Amino acid sequence: MYNLSCYNPGSFILVGIPGLEKFHIWIGIPFCVFYVLALVGNCTLLYLIAVEHSLHEPMFFFLAMLATTDLILSTATVPKLLTNLWLHSQEITFSGCLTQMFFLHFSFVVDSAILLAMAFDRYVAICFPLRYTTILTPQVIIKLAASIVVRSFSVILPDVFLLKRLPFCGTRIIPHTYCEHIGVARLASADISINIWYGFSVPLMTVISDVIIIAVSYTFILRAVFQLSSQGARQKALSTCGSHVCVILMFYTPAFFSILAHRFGHSVPRNVLILFANLYVAIPPALNPIVYGVKTKQIQDKFILLFSLKKTQ
Repeated sequence: MYNLSCYNPGSFILVGIPGLEKFHIWIGIPFCVFYVLALVGNCTLLYLIAVEHSLHEPMFFFLAMLATTDLILSTATVPKLLTNLWLHSQEITFSGCLTQMFFLHFSFVVDSAILLAMAFDRYVAICFPLRYTTILTPQVIIKLAASIVVRSFSVILPDVFLLKRLPFCGTRIIPHTYCEHIGVARLASADISINIWYGFSVPLMTVISDVIIIAVSYTFILRAVFQLSSQGARQKALSTCGSHVCVILMFYTPAFFSILAHRFGHSVPRNVLILFANLYVAIPPALNPIVYGVKTKQIQDKFILLFSLKKTQ
C-alpha cells in the first residue's frame, strides 16, 4: 500500500510565491488584467483572421496558430495562479499537474516553432517575392502546421511518462505556482538523471535550433533588404518584419533569462524567479495581439472597421 501510494500520489500543493504571501491579493490583479487582455486580444485576432478573406494568407495563418497557442499557454497557468493567490486553492491533483505541465511545455515548443515558420514566411516574401505564392502553397502551409504540432507533441509527451514512473514518497509541496517538469521531478524519491538530461536536451533540440535558424533567416532577409535600391522599398520590407521581431524578443528574452537565472543565478531570491516565471507565461500572450494590431496595417484596418460597424448598428 505504501509503494502504491508513492507511485499514485493523490495531489500536490502549489505554494504560490513564497515570501510574498501577504501581497498575493495585489499580485493577482495585474495577472488577471493580463489574462483578460490575452483572451480578448487573441480571440479578436482569431475572429478577424477567420472572417476576413483578405487575411487568408500564410503569415496570418501562422499568426492564428500563435494566438491559439497563446490562449492555451495562459489558460493552462493563469487561472490556477489566480485561484491560488485569491482563494488559497493550492491543491492540484497528480493528473491535473501532469496535464498542466504538458500544455505548458507543449505550448512553449509550439510557439517557438511558429516563430520559426513566420521567419521562413518573411524570408520567402522578401528574398523571393515573385515565387512567394508558388513556394508557400496551401498544401505546404498545412504540412508545416502539422509538423509543428507533431514535433511538439512528440518531444513533450515523454515528460509525462518520465514523471509517472517516479515514486513520490516524501514531500508533495511544490514551491511554485504551476507544475513544470523538473520542478515536479525534484520531489521524487528516486534518481531523476533521465528527467534532467531529457529536460536539458528538449530545448536544445527544439528551441535553440529554432533560434539559430531564425537568426540565419534574418541575416539573409537583412542582406536582401539593404540591397534594395529604393529607400521606400527598404522601409516597407523592414516594417513587415517589425512586429515579428518584437514578438520574437518578447518570447525568447524572458525565457532565456528565466532559464539562465535558474541555472546560474543562485543568489537571486526564489520569489523573484517564480514571479518572473509567471510574468513570462502571462505577458507575451497579452501583448502579442497588441503588437500585431499596432504594427500590421491590414489587421489594424480590419480592427477599426469591425468596431466602426458595431457602432453604426
